[in-house]
Amino acid sequence: MENKIKHVGVVESVNGGRIQVRIIQSSACASCKAAKQCHTSESKEKVVDIYSDDTEYVIGQRVMVMASYKVGLVAVCLAMLVPLVLMTSILFLLTACGYDEITAAVVSLLSLIPYYIILFIFRNQINKRVTFTIEKL
Repeated sequence: MENKIKHVGVVESVNGGRIQVRIIQSSACASCKAAKQCHTSESKEKVVDIYSDDTEYVIGQRVMVMASYKVGLVAVCLAMLVPLVLMTSILFLLTACGYDEITAAVVSLLSLIPYYIILFIFRNQINKRVTFTIEKL
């Protein structure tokens, strides 16, 4: 079994070593034959920045964008798992210390502000770990 997440995309722009590719990310429902009848299909267009020394890509070219499952796991952890653990930990800690539930809930939500500021500060280091590769079709 191959250990890659793959999406077909179209090159939007090529600027030096940075290639922007538009991909259509769809849920499992979007590929279902009955999706139009049940109205639950979901797909989103996203633009992905890929850094590559290969300058042979042209605007409008169909390409395959790939990332390893490990990269996907890191992204999910940083975007969802860590904030969830942070919020619930602070919520339970403050509730156990005797704060009322509304105060604990507000403080746990506000705790996400420093977390996302830290993510923003370290975005260059994160970009080095969360990388995509590209192949011509």
